[in-house]
Order: sequence, then structure tokens, then C-alpha cells
Amino acid sequence: MGISFILLIFLIGLVGSFMSGMLGVGGAIINYPLLLYIPVLFGFTGFNAYQVSGIVAVQVFFATLSGVWAYRKGGYLNKELITIMGLSILIGSLMGGYGSHFFSEDIINLVYGILVIIAAVMMFIPKTGTEDNQSDHIRPPKILTSIMTFVIGLASGIVGAGGAFLLFPLMLVVLKIPTKITIATSLAVTFISSIGTTVTKLVIGQVPFMPALVIVAASLIASPIGVLIGKKMNANILQGILIFVILITTVKVWFDILH
Repeated sequence: MGISFILLIFLIGLVGSFMSGMLGVGGAIINYPLLLYIPVLFGFTGFNAYQVSGIVAVQVFFATLSGVWAYRKGGYLNKELITIMGLSILIGSLMGGYGSHFFSEDIINLVYGILVIIAAVMMFIPKTGTEDNQSDHIRPPKILTSIMTFVIGLASGIVGAGGAFLLFPLMLVVLKIPTKITIATSLAVTFISSIGTTVTKLVIGQVPFMPALVIVAASLIASPIGVLIGKKMNANILQGILIFVILITTVKVWFDILH
């Protein structure tokens, strides 16, 4: 890899990880299309879907770890939700990550396209409830939460994502979790998910190590900065930014799938 290619990958990692920390997502919804399309756009040999899913899995692991560390104080992490959702999504991501080995690149991209459409639709469903940021007051329906989180882990494991871009609308719309608690807690759950996804991607050989290391370096720098800014921003603004990102990604991914 040349210096210019490494720099491009590093910049992609900075953007994705900054948005990850600020919005409470792992960065996959941003980094997956960026890694798939941007290098080719600049004349470099691009990554295939397997390589992108592997790089994204590693990036999500370190970005969410960094984000959770930044959110460890302040009372935004709901331990009951993390336990229930974390176990379910870990099992799902292990199964999905291993299962991706048997799918074609087109199927992996199609799964990603379906995920972003679901996320986009859910973000437009009106949210009811309060913005009470006391996480101890939250009592989620355990069985429903476990089932939905397992399915998210299964699907996101296939594309190397942690699943936060689906967890975010799920927690806001279905479970009625306040925005700031959703951001912090979804980072923690996504970190757990990324453990299963990263391990399986490494085992089946879908991780190009040098690009992954460059992305990780960017994540460790940008994700905590995103968290600091996200803590100070209005909850409605954060939701609006995430909706915009999801919509742009949805249009681009489905344009390429259909053409």
C-alpha cells in the first residue's frame, strides 16, 4: 500500500469513528459504503465486500470500546439493557459472522442494503416518551428485547457491523429509551456484538491487516472526540444527523444494488 492510499483509509476511519462516537453507532453504516466506494473513486484498487466487512468489524470493535470508555461516567449506561441485549447480540453476531463465509458478495451487499432500509424506516416512526436521562428507571420487556437484538446481531454479523445503526432506532422507537441513554448503551451493546463479529472475521480470514490497523488508529483518535461533542449536542439534532446519514447511505447502496 502506498502512502496516499494509507492516508485515504485513515481519513475514512476518522470520519466514520467521529460519527460513531457522536451518534452512538459503531461506524459501520458510514465506513462500509466509504470503504467500498471511495478508494475506487480515487483510482485505487478497491476492497471486495468480504474485505470491507472484515475491516469494518475491527473498526467497530475499537471505536465502540473507545466510545464506551468515554461514556463510563454520567449514568447513561443502562446495565440491565447492556446485559440482556449484549448476550443476545453476541450469539447472533457469532452466527452471522461465521455464516457470511457461505454467502456471495452480492448477498452481503444486499443484506446491508436491507438493514439500512429498516433503519431508515424506523427513524421516521414518531417517538413517544420522555427524555429522562436516569437510566435506572428503564425496565425493558426482556423477551422481546432479546429476540429483536439476536436478529440484529445475526444480520449485522454478516456484513461486519456491530448493529448500532439498527439498535439506535430500536431503542428509541420500540423500547422508548431516552436519546442520550440510547447513544451510550447502544455503544456498549455494539461493542459486545463486535467481539463476536471480529473474532469470526479473523478466523475465516476476511480481515486485511494493514488497512484494519490504519482504521483502528483513526478510531482511537476520532471516536472519543465524537463522544465529547455528542454529550453537548441537543438530542433532536443528533437524531436528525443520524437520519440524514442513514438516508444518504440507503440511496447510494440501493442505487448500486439495482444497477
